[in-house]
Amino acid sequence: MREKLRDKGRLEDILEHSRNVEKLIEGFSYDDFKADIRTYYAVMKNVEIVGEAVYMLTKDFKEAHSEVPWAIIQGMRHVLVHGYASVNPRTLYDTALNGIPEFRQQVESFLSDIDWDAWGC
Repeated sequence: MREKLRDKGRLEDILEHSRNVEKLIEGFSYDDFKADIRTYYAVMKNVEIVGEAVYMLTKDFKEAHSEVPWAIIQGMRHVLVHGYASVNPRTLYDTALNGIPEFRQQVESFLSDIDWDAWGC
């Protein structure tokens, strides 16, 4: 039960770092993104943190929201952490530009729609 109480905080972490990604990538073309090492690695780190927070969500939460591709998000986190040398810049850019905003919206709805008192009991 205690772990379930942490799901809300993990979702808040996802929201914060998703917003960071969106701010960092704003106005960047793929070529700009790839050429700007600071932005590239800042985006990479924030996407990694999103994936880590997803990884730490309880199994119960993930099963209750099976419409989210949790395994894909966690898989990207594993690549960013363990296979950092094989990161495809295009995939990272596309994730930042398209995947993160869509996922952020899902997380926002989870945070506002879930009865957190009932969830944690």
